[in-house]
Amino acid sequence: MVASPEPKYMSPQEYLDWEEQQPIKYEYINGEVFAMTGGTLPHNAIAVNLTTAFKNYLRGGSCRVYMADAKVGVAEDGPFHYPDVVVTCDEVDRNARKVIYHPCLIAEVLSPSTESFDRGKKFQQYRRISTLREYVLINAEQITVECFRLNDRGVWELYTYTEGEEIHLTSVDFRCAIELFYEDVVFDSSES
Repeated sequence: MVASPEPKYMSPQEYLDWEEQQPIKYEYINGEVFAMTGGTLPHNAIAVNLTTAFKNYLRGGSCRVYMADAKVGVAEDGPFHYPDVVVTCDEVDRNARKVIYHPCLIAEVLSPSTESFDRGKKFQQYRRISTLREYVLINAEQITVECFRLNDRGVWELYTYTEGEEIHLTSVDFRCAIELFYEDVVFDSSES
């Protein structure tokens, strides 16, 4: 994400109305808007793989999967983010047209420019969503997935998955080999 050159502070409703008229997406944090930047092809491939796997798995049930263009509101007054993949099983969200407010799972594909924000402030904001049970961070440069899962004591626990392991996302009871997330992903050979 990139901050706008001249910050203009808006109310949540001003942002929602204004953004509908924009040619690109903007996130909204504390009254300020931030332009969304494009990702790499591996980043996109991972998000497509995860979305496709969820869509096939969830088909016919009460849960829905969305990607990239689906806006998630932490609260009615924001902040508002565009996660790479989001799953909601909430009936209210099934009828939503513009914003998802009740996700059970959010996944972000990490990129060097946004990793610290995704791990820090964004996760801090997402934790305010009462329905959120899992926050998944997928590394786009190596086969590693981190899943932060809310336990029954209200504590977020970290589960790390690496090459050759099976991932279990309990919020939707989804299991797969980690390699499914990385299908058709070509890693930068200069990093090996």
